[in-house]
Order: sequence, then structure tokens, then C-alpha cells
Amino acid sequence: MTATDDLSTDSEPGLKRSITGRQLFFYTLGDVLGSGIYVLIGLVAAAVGGAFWIAFAVGVAIAGITGSAYAELVTKYPQAAGAALYVKRAFGSSALSFLVTVSFLSASFAAAGSLASGFAQYFAELWPGPSELLVMLVFIAALSVVNFLGITESVVINMAMAFVEIAGLLIIMLSGIWYVAEGNAHFDTLLEFQADGSPALAILAGVALSFFAMTGFENTANVAEETIDPHRSFPRSLIGGMVVAGVIYVLVSVTAALTVDTSTLADSDAALLEVIKEGILPFSTGFMTDLFAVIAMVAIANTTLVAVVTQPRILYGMANEDVVPAVFNKLHPGRRSPWVGLVFSAVVVAALLVVGTLLTNAGSGLDLVARLATVTVLFLLFIYGLVIVSALKLRGQDETEQTYRANTPLLIVGLVGNAAILAWSIYDDPASLLWCAALLGVGLLLFLVERAIGTREVATS
Repeated sequence: MTATDDLSTDSEPGLKRSITGRQLFFYTLGDVLGSGIYVLIGLVAAAVGGAFWIAFAVGVAIAGITGSAYAELVTKYPQAAGAALYVKRAFGSSALSFLVTVSFLSASFAAAGSLASGFAQYFAELWPGPSELLVMLVFIAALSVVNFLGITESVVINMAMAFVEIAGLLIIMLSGIWYVAEGNAHFDTLLEFQADGSPALAILAGVALSFFAMTGFENTANVAEETIDPHRSFPRSLIGGMVVAGVIYVLVSVTAALTVDTSTLADSDAALLEVIKEGILPFSTGFMTDLFAVIAMVAIANTTLVAVVTQPRILYGMANEDVVPAVFNKLHPGRRSPWVGLVFSAVVVAALLVVGTLLTNAGSGLDLVARLATVTVLFLLFIYGLVIVSALKLRGQDETEQTYRANTPLLIVGLVGNAAILAWSIYDDPASLLWCAALLGVGLLLFLVERAIGTREVATS
């Protein structure tokens, strides 16, 4: 029996190592590609203008630098819990580790809610009958069931959906090539900025929005404990997946800017669909519109599935660190899934969607997709900064010849970039801090329960 086989046996008390390097690459690629390009590209276009592809390029660069810090830390500590574990190793503070855990959970909850809302908007293009809230809740419930089946099943489904979403983006890029070949493109559009404000501020605003599209790679770190040979697999799969995703993002953004008026993109709930509606390709526009709506829903489902997979595993890892109640480290005896955390996570996301829908229906003018995306970005930028600092602080510790080392000057650039985007996001949408506070309140409740129950269990043991 090989070492890998031994790690994958059912006798192993922890999570099962069953994810290959190739699966991990597509896990990262699928997660990053499906998150924002289908959902938020219109908002980025509204913030920047025709040059919004620059915002995606800058965002990808900063996220890629952050990803290299994750790659370094994963090769040192290939365990579930991700950023929370790294911060605890670096600072030795359970309180700070807990804050990171709750922030990451909150970001994942908000991201799943934002994507579920985006899914419902594309769904309405095909079947406008059901209410948006019903579609969102059924969507989250279905993905939770897939997650319950197990990590291997979830990753295989993720891989299949990744190919579908890549096909959708290839259709967009093919439309751009066709458009240029016909001589219809006006390339000066790619350097146009919104009239009000400076180009630098416009790009910063666009990066703050587009950064949601770059997130997802950190979810990969949370399946480290279930990956075969993580020291070799993670750096190549994580960074490689982000580089490929970044190139695709820029090409798709350029296509959208060349083929569709910026104002049309800005006003659309399903902005990439506007490229298809232009009828550029020599196929039935109606058929292509319906096909692309299905592809977009698969893409969004792909990213949301990764978030749903990640949430209970964060809780599982931190329960083992005695930060949240021990009930979250329970695994289903048959499926080996962290089912308690899965149920809890689904309830929190559903609550976000219900509250957001009620506020929207009350005439608050809330854009649920944008608000939850901003909340996600605020939490993640805070975490990313701490991860980079942790990578630098842990230099020289727990290293072997297998440890990957990120470029130090680039890490410093990434730290400054994350701080700038965080400051702008708060300035641009201060109301999002209220949503952040509410989600942190959920985490505080978990902390208080752990302090009460955990202390009682120790006293009676």
C-alpha cells in the first residue's frame, strides 16, 4: 500500500486526501472564473468606462501576488483552516485567529449570497416566472446537497462546470475576434474613462469592484488537507490557475468594451449577455442568448459550489483549534462530510438573501449583488493583508526543501495594493460596514457559545 493510499483510507480520522493536482488547478480556475466576470462586469464598466479592462488587469496582478503568499504558507502548513491557521502560527493569538476565521466565513457567506442573486438574474432571462428569492434559496439548497455527498464528488462536478464556464467565455472572446475581423471595432474605446474624476481614481474604483472576481483562490487553501502531495500540487495549481484566469478576464473585458456600449453594460443585470444579444456570431441570436444564459448559470453555480464546500471546512478546521464549538468538527459517518457546518452555513446564506430581498422590496434602493460583493471584498482584503504579513513573519520557520517561497518585493507591493483597495471600498460604500458588523455578530455568537460550552466541558471532564 502506498502512502497516498494510506492517507485516503476510511480509517483515517481526518479529512480524506483525494484531490489531485489537476483537479486542484481546475478547482482554482473554475472558482476564480465564475465569481465576478459573469456577475459584476457591468458595475466595473460603470465605474471606469471603456477602459475597465485595466481594472481587471490590476486586480488580477494584486490578487496573484496575494495568491503567491498563500502558496508559500500552504506548503508549510497543508491543513484545513487556511488564513486563520497562518495568522495563528504567525502571531500566536487565538483572538486574531478567531477574527480572521469569522471574517473569512463572513466573506464566503456574502459571496455565496451575491452569486446566488446573480444566478437568479440570469435565470430570469430563461424563466421569469418564479420569484427571485425562491430561485436563490433553491439554488443554495441544491449546492448544499452536492456538498454533502462528499469532497470528491464536489470537485468532479466543479471540474465539469469549469469546462462549461470556460466555453462560455470562449464564446465571448470568439465574438470579439469576429467583431474585429469584420472591421467594426473602435479601439480608442479601450482608453476611455468616465468624464467625472481622474483616470487613476476611476481605475481604483473599478479594481475595488472587480476584485470580487479575483477572489476564490483562497478557497483552494482550505482543501489542503484533502489534497494529494500538497507541497508539489499547490504552488503550480493555485498560481497557474490564477494566471490563466487573469488572461481570460482581460480578453473578455476587452471584448465587452469593444462590442457593447459602456452604458448598456452598466445598466444590465446580466452584462455579458449583452455581448451575445449584439448578434455578432452567425447563429440565431435567440438561441445563443438562451444558451449563454444557461452557461452563465453553470459558471455561477461553479463558484458558489466552491464557497459552499469551503464554509463548513473552515468551521471544521477551527473547531479542531478550539475557536468555534466542537460540534463543527463532526463528520458524517458515511459521507465523511462536515455536515453540521454545512447546515449552519446554508442557514446563514439563506438569512442574508431573505433580509436583502426584504430591504430591496421595501424600496431601499439596495443592489443586493453589489452590496454583498463589496462586503466580500472588505473582509477578504483585511485577510489578504494579514496573510501577506504572516508569510513575511514566518520566513525561516517550518521550512523544508519542499517549501515554496514567494518574491518578497512583490509581497510588499501586494500589501500596499490590498490596503489601497480596502480604503477606497470603505470610502465608496460606508454602509457596507453595517453588513460586515452583522456578519461578525454571528461569529461573536459562535465564540460566546464556545466559551460557555467549551469551558463547561473542560470543567466536567
